[in-house]
Amino acid sequence: MTRFVPTSIDELREAVGAALAAEEPVELVAGGTKRGLGRPLQTPHVVDLTRLSGIRDYAPSELVLTAGAATPLTAIDRALSAAGQMLAFEPPDWRGLLGQVHGSQTLGGILACNLSGSRRVKAGAARDHFLGFRAVSGRAEIFKAGGKVVKNVTGYDLPKLMAGSYGTLAALEEVTVKVLPRPETAATVLVCGVAPDAAIRMMSAALGSPHEVSGAAYLPPGGPRLASLPANGAVVLRVEGPAPSVAFRRDALLREHAAEGETAALGEAETTALWRDIGIVSPFIELADRAVWRVSVAPGRGAEVALAVARAVDAVWFLDWGGGLVWLAVMEPGDASAAIIRSAIGGAGHATLVRGSPGLRAAVPVFEPQPAPLAALSRRVKEGFDPRHILNPGRMADGV
Repeated sequence: MTRFVPTSIDELREAVGAALAAEEPVELVAGGTKRGLGRPLQTPHVVDLTRLSGIRDYAPSELVLTAGAATPLTAIDRALSAAGQMLAFEPPDWRGLLGQVHGSQTLGGILACNLSGSRRVKAGAARDHFLGFRAVSGRAEIFKAGGKVVKNVTGYDLPKLMAGSYGTLAALEEVTVKVLPRPETAATVLVCGVAPDAAIRMMSAALGSPHEVSGAAYLPPGGPRLASLPANGAVVLRVEGPAPSVAFRRDALLREHAAEGETAALGEAETTALWRDIGIVSPFIELADRAVWRVSVAPGRGAEVALAVARAVDAVWFLDWGGGLVWLAVMEPGDASAAIIRSAIGGAGHATLVRGSPGLRAAVPVFEPQPAPLAALSRRVKEGFDPRHILNPGRMADGV
């Protein structure tokens, strides 16, 4: 296996150009923490992007940061924390879940996979914070899109196209993101002893309230455990901001939901630990014998879909995003489970296999199968950026 380690955009173009000339595919790798996502790749070459790193421009007053795509998230977080800012979409850390604990998450990897944490319900997805980039296409051409300001109009919004493309369209060399002020403090309201249907109603009401809830999750009775939560079913609601405002909104939520179950409140340190555990999918890390699925549906259907799957197959589950994100851990072999999960969705949602054996990831559609017209459009987009299919070929689906 040949390993290219470019140190500049020109060297990256040369590496992709060499693969293009030989018509031999390459795998794009930086921190390596997400190699287990998508379908297994078998390529003769690797383009190692780790040296395309470092913060290149950061203007806290402008709420914009530009960095090499392979910059570790730890370096980004240090710089942002020093200025009292953050990546508001709360990038999730799945290294433990995927068994990649020794790698370093990178900013470009998070954006390329469009991964967002619990704050997505308030702040939006990773793609909503992706302002611009510079990259090399599968044609071995350097190109850029977007800009380095929050308000920017440059025609096609290519950053949103790159977000979630898993390196199948271009090799990102530099990325620009929007950043936001870090909350002064945070608190979490717990409502325990709640049934699934009631939990959906409660989270919906909280997110629709004026209390600016920035996280709404549900751990069902008898389901996965978090050390900071009681054994029975619990809805958890997070509020963030200035201390007086957080205290007021926390108390208001406690009053409004007092009749629906046993209530309690967590302080800032406990809140940070709880939502970190939810973000890393802590309950499923030790369930190594189970495949893990991430299902996106309308928030009102989260419990319905989870219960339908649990009735048909051995599954444990919990909800995030106010019910719009269902985490499922099912026993392998998973061919039948995949069909059951997608049947429960009924075409109105997306099911992604996040963790599974290479055999399972090769046997079932890892990402939600697209309707024929959309699949044809995806192939045309792939052809436009990577006509010889040399960048991460087949990682998302045949021909993509």
